[in-house]
Amino acid sequence: MVRSPIRNWYARLAAGLPMVLLGACGGGSDAPAPLPRLAAATPATLQSCTDLVGRAGYANTTLTAATLVPAGTLTIAGQPVGEHCRVTGRMYDRVSAVDGQSYAIGFEMRLPRAWNGRFFHQVNGGLDGSVVTATGGIGGGGPLSNGLLQGFAVISSDAGHSAAQNPLFGLDPQARLDYGYQAVGKLTPMAKALIATAYGKGPDRSYLVGCSNGGRHAMVGASRYADQYDGILAGNPGFNLPKAAVAQLYGAQQFNTVATNPQDLSSAFTPAERALVANRVLGKCDALDGATDGLVQDTKACQAAFSLQADVPTCGAAGRDGSCLSTAQKTALGNIFRGARNSAGTPIYASFPYDAGITSSNWAGWKFSSSVERDPVAVGFLFQVPPAPASMLANTKAFSLGFSMDTDAPKIAATNALYTESSLSFMTPPNPTDLSALRNRGAKMMVYHGTSDGVFSPDDTAAWYDNLRNARGGDASDFARLYLVPGMNHCGAGPSTDQFDMVSALVAWVEQGQGPDRVVASARGAGNAGGVNADVPLGWSAGRTRPLCPYPQVARYRGTGDIESAASFVCQ
Repeated sequence: MVRSPIRNWYARLAAGLPMVLLGACGGGSDAPAPLPRLAAATPATLQSCTDLVGRAGYANTTLTAATLVPAGTLTIAGQPVGEHCRVTGRMYDRVSAVDGQSYAIGFEMRLPRAWNGRFFHQVNGGLDGSVVTATGGIGGGGPLSNGLLQGFAVISSDAGHSAAQNPLFGLDPQARLDYGYQAVGKLTPMAKALIATAYGKGPDRSYLVGCSNGGRHAMVGASRYADQYDGILAGNPGFNLPKAAVAQLYGAQQFNTVATNPQDLSSAFTPAERALVANRVLGKCDALDGATDGLVQDTKACQAAFSLQADVPTCGAAGRDGSCLSTAQKTALGNIFRGARNSAGTPIYASFPYDAGITSSNWAGWKFSSSVERDPVAVGFLFQVPPAPASMLANTKAFSLGFSMDTDAPKIAATNALYTESSLSFMTPPNPTDLSALRNRGAKMMVYHGTSDGVFSPDDTAAWYDNLRNARGGDASDFARLYLVPGMNHCGAGPSTDQFDMVSALVAWVEQGQGPDRVVASARGAGNAGGVNADVPLGWSAGRTRPLCPYPQVARYRGTGDIESAASFVCQ
């Protein structure tokens, strides 16, 4: 029997969204105290590799191979990686009593010969299911560098299931929990022990880093595994992922009301129409930061300045030609940006800010494709109780369009005798604004979020940080900082400076006490060594830089200096 009646769910949601954000605030109400300074990591040299399979014995773990990889064998963005040891293995092999499938937490570790003394847990995105190369992304949409190249020992995992089991692994209750949070908890002590065997000492400092679902993993880790990690980096975090996925279905339904081609949701809002809205947003908001440069730095002021109804022309009898939006289009788009709601008007997920990045293919892909392909299977098989029948895979679009915000949405908060933990429990941080355990041991947390994210709301992340600040008496910047990235889509792309190194800034903060008052980001225009972002406008310098400022500060033009340079902007 479902333990959470539908009739009570929306009342709890209306109260529960701020409760999820505010958490148990009492832990953050103590008077400020000096924070401990964590010592810097010290380097070491790899002592063991090919014999690790025979030497290392860890509970519930099978090491399948340990191979020495010569320098230059692995290259990333054209950069050769030094000699390192690649270790593969599995944890917690089992056969499910529910679906008869074999499950394990597969992983790969890469241990550099010249080690910097640090552990980098690379938490991956999407539905997981693949052990991607453990290189350690450092934040930002471009391959500036990687943790392995910088000397970190890096682990990557599949979070407890294989790609072939996506998305039906959600039928197994334990696989749900591993995907949500337990894989990180199981892998962490094993990885640290393996590092100790390979180098003769364990890691001095440990970092949990990811974007998208990986950003969610990182935020969950800040709550659940605060004693295990010294630095947390969460990018575009879907920390309310079940709600965000339901909001995607809501968006598909809204777009479907105005799609001219029933087979293609993108016909609801053409590239020309998206460009129209983006240009009108820029017309009202671009100069609010003192520079007319194609970027909206002051996102909050922009939402007050821009009106979809007043600032975008409404189509007359002549119909749609890219110079206007119909009344129905404005209604659909306004509903989506306001945030998903049920028929009574009760919010299900957060609002989204209007921004220039709606022109990109990244934004369009999340809104028009993922909402009828990826998100319905996540909701149906991973988040709701009971799960949808497997036959739903034959028509995921029908599931999206037929999903009821009144009677189906509450299923993400439901439990029963088999699925004893709801998705709102296993996918979200249990106390996202009571991070006292992390703070009080001297650990630090950095979060970044593109303001044109098409799937996870930057408004939701900003609200989380506002409540974190409130829980700490109005200021949480001594241990946690948020950086909004103007124009950036989901983990990269968009008309933005989307290339930046947050990991180095985080390490300097954790180990040297150097608070990151700004992080310099660059554009990836033509000729940029970090790769090309096709959304960078032609008028920008290929090497444009901007400061990413700790929220609620925004980058403002000084009034003089090169408009393409971060040095001409100040965080205020």
